[in-house]
Amino acid sequence: MVFKIQDNERKILEIVSYAAAKMQVPAYVVGGYVRDRLLARASKDIDIVCVGSGIELAERVAGELHPVPRIAVFQRFGTAMIKHRDLEVEFVGARKESYRHDSRKPAVENGSLEDDQNRRDFTINALAVSLNEPDFGNIIDPFDGLGDLERKIIRTPLDPGKTFSDDPLRMMRAIRFATQLDFAIEPATFKAISVYKERIKIISAERIAIELNKIIQAPKPSVGFKLLFDSGLLHIIFPEMTALHGVEIRNGRGHKDNFYHTLQVLDNLSKKTENLWLRWSAILHDIAKPPTKRFHPEQGWTFHGHETLGANMVPTIFRRFRLPMDHKMKYVQKLVRLHLRPISLTKEEITDSAMRRLLVDADDDLEDLMLLCEADITSKNPDKVKKYLENYELVRQRLQVVEERDQLRNWQPPITGEIIMETFGIGPSREVGDIKNYVREAILDGVIPNEFEAAYGLMLEKAGEMGLVKQ
Repeated sequence: MVFKIQDNERKILEIVSYAAAKMQVPAYVVGGYVRDRLLARASKDIDIVCVGSGIELAERVAGELHPVPRIAVFQRFGTAMIKHRDLEVEFVGARKESYRHDSRKPAVENGSLEDDQNRRDFTINALAVSLNEPDFGNIIDPFDGLGDLERKIIRTPLDPGKTFSDDPLRMMRAIRFATQLDFAIEPATFKAISVYKERIKIISAERIAIELNKIIQAPKPSVGFKLLFDSGLLHIIFPEMTALHGVEIRNGRGHKDNFYHTLQVLDNLSKKTENLWLRWSAILHDIAKPPTKRFHPEQGWTFHGHETLGANMVPTIFRRFRLPMDHKMKYVQKLVRLHLRPISLTKEEITDSAMRRLLVDADDDLEDLMLLCEADITSKNPDKVKKYLENYELVRQRLQVVEERDQLRNWQPPITGEIIMETFGIGPSREVGDIKNYVREAILDGVIPNEFEAAYGLMLEKAGEMGLVKQ
């Protein structure tokens, strides 16, 4: 079978072919680029394997391009990478690998194309396309990867137990590819994941998080999380999430399964946004329900304070996965903390003060919070869903009225700590914080308008009660 090369990529591949012929080494396109082109998926990464020095081939190819690109060389791995227009082309010499039990870093030695294909993780990633003159464009498929693409199957080229024991990250990758491509994992391959799941413990948190984030960014992330759960991997890498699973019944009263509810919220949200961190907020919005679960004979099951405890759990989870601890973590933390607030505003007797507080607390993330809350509606009763969505639309309208009237978006109280200290000739102290907070609360409660003069007058009044004198 001949591989159809895209016109915009043919030029670079012909240059690789020419340079390899000059070196008298066979060269091939391998892996994800071949897979994605056969599936009609976009791909900006091209992996080249040559039976020789990948670094030397990269240098020869770069010399044929205009302008000559910079070559990134990774001597330790024997690889080199060049950027050409919107493509990243990576070069490596064909190799074979052997693993120690306690490491996923293999001992590497030069090998043949067959050796290189044998070390690939899945049959669909072991496909190669010849760049050599006698059979340019021919597909080399020793493991029926083409058949697995047609059958939509994830399968290892060699024994799955050895494949996953050698490099346990491949277990995460199998689930990631199944989720991204909407493929099934072949039964023997999936069974091996369950058998070798404990091996995932030798993988760094960063590598696990990279694969987990790719699952989260898939069109339907629940597919991957169910596979992670069923294989037992999720219990090891993310025990807080598996703790959501199950329904406890007491006195004939149960609660919803918060694990599957969370996956439904994640899928609902994923239809509306590709924002990775907003999707993380869906995963973590109910993460503290297990530790806050209580049963009351009259009320039934409650989860009081799960939003606050959940927000407090976010940094711990992010730190363990080596996820960013900057504004991205704080954004997720904020949405988890606030996710119950909008639904409380759907009650009839809600004051403008409550609206103002949500506007100030959510600030620029208000629309994302509303998307999360709408995704949190997982009732199977269409009338209930319709009613909840209508209520949220009313909340949106009322928030807009209050925001336009009171101008609270990106709000900072008109009285700052600096103004208080300068006015009364005092340094940083509890009194400064008390006055500032008093004025802030008065504005949010609607006692005074959001204006400097009114706020300044209230500051003088409160300071006088505390025995402070204007300087």
